[in-house]
Amino acid sequence: MATDKIKEKISPSKQEVCNYAKGKWVADSRRPLYPGSGCKQWLSAMWACRLMERTDFSYEGYRWQPKDCKMPEFERSSFLRRMQDRTIAFIGDSLGRQQFQSLMCMTTGGEESPEIENVGWKYGLVKPRGAIRPDGWAYRFPSTNTTILYYWSASLSDLVPLNATDSTFDIAMHLDRPPAFLRQYIHQFDVLVLNTGHHWNRGKLEANRWVMHVNGKPNEDPELADIRNAKNFTVYSIIRWVDSQLPLYPRLKAFFRTISPRHFRNGDWNTGGNCNNTVPLTGGNEVNEDGSSDKTVEGAVKGTRIKILDITSLSELRDEGHISGYKPRPSKPVKAYKVPNPTEIVNDCLHWCLPGIPDTWNELLVAQV
Repeated sequence: MATDKIKEKISPSKQEVCNYAKGKWVADSRRPLYPGSGCKQWLSAMWACRLMERTDFSYEGYRWQPKDCKMPEFERSSFLRRMQDRTIAFIGDSLGRQQFQSLMCMTTGGEESPEIENVGWKYGLVKPRGAIRPDGWAYRFPSTNTTILYYWSASLSDLVPLNATDSTFDIAMHLDRPPAFLRQYIHQFDVLVLNTGHHWNRGKLEANRWVMHVNGKPNEDPELADIRNAKNFTVYSIIRWVDSQLPLYPRLKAFFRTISPRHFRNGDWNTGGNCNNTVPLTGGNEVNEDGSSDKTVEGAVKGTRIKILDITSLSELRDEGHISGYKPRPSKPVKAYKVPNPTEIVNDCLHWCLPGIPDTWNELLVAQV
């Protein structure tokens, strides 16, 4: 009997019930995990708020403390040893790209690392002629043979040009089919992190010329014509597909990250909306709910082997951590300054400053891998 009780206390199934999304933000003088003015090798300048006109960086000085879980401090050499001979893949939208860049900065400490190999070519991640950037990046740490990669798939649906030789044609958006990249390379992944959400609006679909398809033909279901229903259908579809693949790849651990909150106030991105608060935690510092506020992802992973990476409510408390309306510092002195009209400033209240909130997403990921 005593042995059974001990087993019950240390049982992995008991460990897995820990809700990492329930807890509070606490001040920590050891933050951030990498220098905000560094990590230029991996961090996009448009997300490096230390290099912008912003002067308040108090948002960097907090860590997330789960209520009922022990979450060890991230330590890069330990992380690399744990991830030896493994590949971590982020597949999703630009917020997935932020999480990828965050992990690269965390794992290198923001230091220049010429020894790290660009292995994007192994995954077809090369910049096409005329493109602004490739569809993703992949980097290998040779000391531990650890690869971290990102692939852009904003909708997590399979996008197939209706005319491969003419770029002016529409693109079939197969809601019930995972991206070809995922189907092709899933056997090489050991940790998979998926996300989608903010590209599911009529403007994005029309701008990208995405035409929804189901069962290999244009969608005829009036319910799926609703963008929200189409997004939810896709989330459920890809989770079911990944779950069906897990028995084939026993080493693979798959996560679906919940949606990252937007914090526009007094308008949207194109109507003067802003997120210019710089005081941390004005809306409180705790999450006490047991369930996720992203009910779609929570429902989709239920009964599957896919784990939820629940970051929505804890990120909702951090409205001061966005790019906001800050711009890069001018390289040359400005002779004359014109005060801009507030409605002309495009605020980014979707993406986050780095270092910042996505670092916490990665800490939660590492704790659960």
